[in-house]
Amino acid sequence: MTEEEFDAFYAAAFPRLTGQLYAFTGDHGEAQDVVQEAFVRAWDRRREFLAEGAPEAWIRTVAMRLAVSRWRRARRWLELVRRTPPPVYTPGPDPERTALVAALRTLPEAQRMAVVLHHLCDLSVEQVASETGAPVGTVKARLSRGRAALAQTLATADEWETADGGKKSADRGKPSAGSAGSPDSPGSAHSLNPTDEGKREDGRVR
Repeated sequence: MTEEEFDAFYAAAFPRLTGQLYAFTGDHGEAQDVVQEAFVRAWDRRREFLAEGAPEAWIRTVAMRLAVSRWRRARRWLELVRRTPPPVYTPGPDPERTALVAALRTLPEAQRMAVVLHHLCDLSVEQVASETGAPVGTVKARLSRGRAALAQTLATADEWETADGGKKSADRGKPSAGSAGSPDSPGSAHSLNPTDEGKREDGRVR
């Protein structure tokens, strides 16, 4: 079968075969895919086909085998999914790690990479130097500066947290408005009416 004959055969047989495979698979897109793949395989052996032979039957057989193979793979995948237990819940990072990550983001990229590789990935200084392409001395300097910057950033964060907690404690210790110890409360000496004070004085004189 020449290329021209194959092209004509394809144009005539493709819609018909797609309809047949659609009835077989129940999925029009799947039917088109397997028929198309069967024609691709037939193209490489088109010279063996005879125009008066049954090339359409060969392509239909190949397409149906492809469809069955796909269906079996899909079924095996579905069985595997059903046997696989649901993923175990993984909790998020704890507050300390969150604070560390936030502090790491304040470092320059070179220092951050050195600190992460050395302290979190457990690489030696020499391995960090090899992975980053920097001299060992440069890596040591980056680690030293990075650790110092991290210590300062984390200490500042702790100070802010402590100060904020102390302020809240102090606020809780203050008397509220209207309490007996408040200068503005009705029961305090500072809230006495001048007239009442005068009456007390008159009473003592008498």
